[in-house]
Amino acid sequence: MQKLSVRHLLGIKGLTENDIQLIFETADNFKSVINRPIKKVPSLRDITVANLFFENSTRTKLSFELAEKRLSADIINFAASSSSVSKGETLIDTVNNILAMKVDMVVMRHPYPGAAVFLSKHIQAQIINAGDGAHEHPTQALLDAYSIREKLGDVRGKKVVIVGDILHSRVALSNILCLQLLGAEVMVCGPTTLIPKYIHTLGVKVEHDLQKALNWCDVANMLRIQLERQDIRYFPSLREYSMMYGLNKEILDSLDKKIVVMHPGPINRGVEITSDVADSRQSIILDQVENGVAIRMAVLYLLAGGQN
Repeated sequence: MQKLSVRHLLGIKGLTENDIQLIFETADNFKSVINRPIKKVPSLRDITVANLFFENSTRTKLSFELAEKRLSADIINFAASSSSVSKGETLIDTVNNILAMKVDMVVMRHPYPGAAVFLSKHIQAQIINAGDGAHEHPTQALLDAYSIREKLGDVRGKKVVIVGDILHSRVALSNILCLQLLGAEVMVCGPTTLIPKYIHTLGVKVEHDLQKALNWCDVANMLRIQLERQDIRYFPSLREYSMMYGLNKEILDSLDKKIVVMHPGPINRGVEITSDVADSRQSIILDQVENGVAIRMAVLYLLAGGQN
């Protein structure tokens, strides 16, 4: 039985290419499981997983819960808004109280970058980072790369443009690291105000013209504008942003090749992407959702030691 080189999944930064390929191969097996009439396997029957979400989440939380249930794990769900955190309890106190209930793994989303790393140094349970502020979101990057592999056969050599709010996006950073590790070329595209100044140190191309970026790429990953993380105005209006960086069917059809369109969700239809693009044959958005469960099953299974 092959194992991951890491004890926790804190970010893409800690993974090797072999780790990612192992996660993908394991996800292939689980994808066949979740398409069977009986969708459960007993792989995590004696494992207790706590889902700690200190920040709102719908898709990621549901995806992890479903992955855990498919693996027969026992689950504790925790939402910070309805907990003692709102009364001033610290992160370590909260988690230690949950661990006193003999929890084996913690899936955590937190508004502060580095929260998962901090936690991994103070508690014994294994940590899966389900998003820490504008830092990383490793399982989203894994499912995105897995979806590209499924659609195009391989990630190596492919040209992927990430369009939109790069500055506030944990999806963008994790995707850049993951895609580069797998041998893809990466470009970012968006207004100057939403491209971080350090972006060149990551070895990615930068383009401010959407049409040029789309003509270059094989895959366009359209990101949501993270209005909840923006403390100042980074562009005049959503309408102007949409005119400059929104992907519509007219632009898609004007390209001289068929590109793959992705979106991590939730979609602001009519802002970064129109409905006719989101629902088109070139879109793999719903495949990403399905693959998210298989990838998260693979990560949980491999971190738990792959016991059957």
